[in-house]
Amino acid sequence: MPEMPPHELLPLLRLQKVPQVGDVNAKKLLERCGSAEQVFKERKSTLQKIDGIGSVLLSGLWDDIHLEEAEKELQFIEKNQIDYAFFKEDTYPKLLKHCIDAPILIFKRGNIDFSGRKVISIVGTRRITSYGAAFINEFIAAIAPMNPIIVSGFAYGVDIAAQRAATEHHLQTVGCLAHGLNQIYPKAHQKYVAEVEKNGGFITEFWSSSNPDRENFLKRNRIIAGISEATLVIESAERGGSLVTADIAHGYNRDVFAVPGRSTDKYSTGCNNLIKQQKAHVLTSAADLVYMLGWKVAEKQSPTTQKQLFVELDETEKSIYHYLQLNGKQLLDTVALECNLPIFRTSSVLLNMEMKGVIRPLPGKLFEAI
Repeated sequence: MPEMPPHELLPLLRLQKVPQVGDVNAKKLLERCGSAEQVFKERKSTLQKIDGIGSVLLSGLWDDIHLEEAEKELQFIEKNQIDYAFFKEDTYPKLLKHCIDAPILIFKRGNIDFSGRKVISIVGTRRITSYGAAFINEFIAAIAPMNPIIVSGFAYGVDIAAQRAATEHHLQTVGCLAHGLNQIYPKAHQKYVAEVEKNGGFITEFWSSSNPDRENFLKRNRIIAGISEATLVIESAERGGSLVTADIAHGYNRDVFAVPGRSTDKYSTGCNNLIKQQKAHVLTSAADLVYMLGWKVAEKQSPTTQKQLFVELDETEKSIYHYLQLNGKQLLDTVALECNLPIFRTSSVLLNMEMKGVIRPLPGKLFEAI
């Protein structure tokens, strides 16, 4: 779709600011009137004929205060050269468009490009454990060759761990904020902003006048869930914002994955419950996600190339390769046991080796050397 005319931004901001309207009804008004500018020119009696649009909803539509606030925000956008996307534009995240309650406008900062890219969201507790941190690092390393975009909330714990791992592997990462682009919360993460914006950036639906209030975080979660094809919950207690995000993703009919843990582990309770309630697939490795989402692994290499690649295997990969050469087809669990590795680490290594063309997966979670 062609870009939105610049003069349409002010009436869109004005429409977005009316508290009674909201994103769902705003889209109804835009669909009927053709533009935000025309919404404010239309008669109230005409707008009331739209399904779901009543006098209460329209009561504040023409209030001058909303126009004044929109003009102030427009000044901020122009002064700071804030990028933005209207929900009908091609620059708006494709998957988010399909969500009925997606914002009519999002604001962006950095170098974000969603076009034709795989997108996954990673969420979890703010009190990440060493197990969760290790899993994230192994997982991101394993999927890096597929070049996905990693979305999270830039918060403490799982969020920042996932986004830092993404930048370390040169993946585009996007932080979805619960406030305007005039600030960063938590302030302690200001030191990571430059590296995120270098290859990725930040998005938000909130204005510069918005603070990181609790209700904003809950509202923001629908964007994290809707912008990606799958949401991954790494660690979560019995309650938490990441479980809200998972529920929203499940409601959008998106894939949800959760890392299982021992029943006695506090920050595995939420993940175990998601799996038990059949709201999430079990995620023990990157291979689980690749299989469930149908992502394509790199083409198999020729025998000559395979020999060249063999010298590029690290010590762990060499150990697994030699074991499979000597013992033939083996189960993932057996490989992990015999090579003295945790299962999630073994899965990630096997996926990397598959991409390099030195092993191949077989039905029943079997693997063999090529």
